[in-house]
Amino acid sequence: MIKVLAVCGSGMGTSMIMKLKVGKVLQKLGIQADVNSCSLGEAKSGLANYDLVIASTHIAPELKGGPNTKIVGLLNLLDEKELEGKLKEIGIA
Repeated sequence: MIKVLAVCGSGMGTSMIMKLKVGKVLQKLGIQADVNSCSLGEAKSGLANYDLVIASTHIAPELKGGPNTKIVGLLNLLDEKELEGKLKEIGIA
């Protein structure tokens, strides 16, 4: 099981929607995951505990994870095909 974090600026609406989308896509791909969401400020202090972090392309460059943390920036946070493509690029799907 992989640990996934969806990050947005405030940690309220967008990251919650991303959490649901990411969970749906990973389930469709047969990948078991524990998906959480938070704000950018919260994310900056605890990314090393996650295997995968998903955020917008504007926020992703500000995030620094552990040596095994993969950080993915999406242009369209609700586009399941874009997410699937990025997961394949980084070897998760």
